[in-house]
Amino acid sequence: MLRAYNNSPVLNSGRAGVRALDEKVPQARSGLRPRANASLYLGKQENRAIARQIDEEIANPALTRVQTKSIQTGGSMPRSATLTVEQPVFDGFKTQNATRMAETNVFAGRERLRLTEQRVLFNAASAYMNVLRDTAALKLQENNVAVLAEQLRQTRERYNYGQITLTDIAQAEARLAAGQSLVGQARAALEASVGFYRQTIGVEPKKLAPGAAVDRLIPKTREEVERIALGEHPVILAALHDADSADLDIKVIEGDFMPKFSIVGNVFTQTDTSGVYNRNIGASIGGRLNVPIYEGGITYSQVREAKETAGQRRLDVDVARADVIALVRANWGALQAAKTQIAAAQAQIAAAERALYGVREEAKAGLRTTLDILNAQQELLNARISLVFAQRERVVASYAVLAAMGRLSTETLSLDAWQYDPAVHFEQVKDSWVGTATPDAGR
Repeated sequence: MLRAYNNSPVLNSGRAGVRALDEKVPQARSGLRPRANASLYLGKQENRAIARQIDEEIANPALTRVQTKSIQTGGSMPRSATLTVEQPVFDGFKTQNATRMAETNVFAGRERLRLTEQRVLFNAASAYMNVLRDTAALKLQENNVAVLAEQLRQTRERYNYGQITLTDIAQAEARLAAGQSLVGQARAALEASVGFYRQTIGVEPKKLAPGAAVDRLIPKTREEVERIALGEHPVILAALHDADSADLDIKVIEGDFMPKFSIVGNVFTQTDTSGVYNRNIGASIGGRLNVPIYEGGITYSQVREAKETAGQRRLDVDVARADVIALVRANWGALQAAKTQIAAAQAQIAAAERALYGVREEAKAGLRTTLDILNAQQELLNARISLVFAQRERVVASYAVLAAMGRLSTETLSLDAWQYDPAVHFEQVKDSWVGTATPDAGR
């Protein structure tokens, strides 16, 4: 389980998703932070000015006109630089509500990450027990084949002594062939379980110790399990955070109805923009007020949409509670059934062992047939396999109940493991103003 917790790509992907959600908080907080922009202009300008002048000769009766023309050419390199700084002062509480909504989404993401952790740990426990179950089942089937082979040998000996017929030999041969087929099926099932183990935990199973149930962590009554699940299951808590986030989204959109005010400052320099050898340097500061009046009805529609979404999210909480209660009852029932199956299988094994011994003794006296012996052996095998499967269900069901409570974690299981804390990355980035490098966050 520790290997799965540390190496699961599904879990690592979920952690990365929560870290991405963390970045929504500084993005929301940026709404009231200053903004600075710089603009530069550099160009080439050529000028050609033409002037015309007409002179009149007064002494000449014909008023002779004399026209003169002058041409002036020149060039310049106009350039300018402007620095603009804007500090938002009031945005209709949009930034505050957006920040709270982003933080709520982070909390919901952490609960979903906790759900992913539970699934990974449960899959690890299930994969472990599957390998144990199928290994034991394969050994039982192989042992059964050995017993059937010996039974076939004894049947042939009895036939040679004239005690039985060829029919008995055929029955023993048929049962041996069926047993060999079941060995092949059991081996295939074990290979599949080993593959799932490798996929879930990341290593090949070697020497596995017997699995143990976690009943010590489970309350004695189903009602207590349900009470804990309603208060701690990550599906319910994530749904509650989603509902809070949807309510805050309404306030964020309603902020577009309110005026927005900011302070804007400019520093600029301009050279050769209106002639050669001229320069203008200045600065300005002022307030900018934006009052929304009507935007085509889009904001009103967005508010109505957000309210419907918020109503849906509140209903999702009820759905989550109902799903969790159903899950608790199903897993609790499976756990109780597994306990009953173990007791019944143990009693069945004891009875089947006595029956097989009695059938064999009676067969020696000619009171039982070979088929009776084979049937008794099959019943004992079935009882032993039923016990193996029930023991697996017993352990896995206990982990399923713990997960349905919302408490399947490395901390609850007292595993000596490194704990991933999503709050570390959140604290590192929530107040970030600059920088593109992602922090380590204990990964």
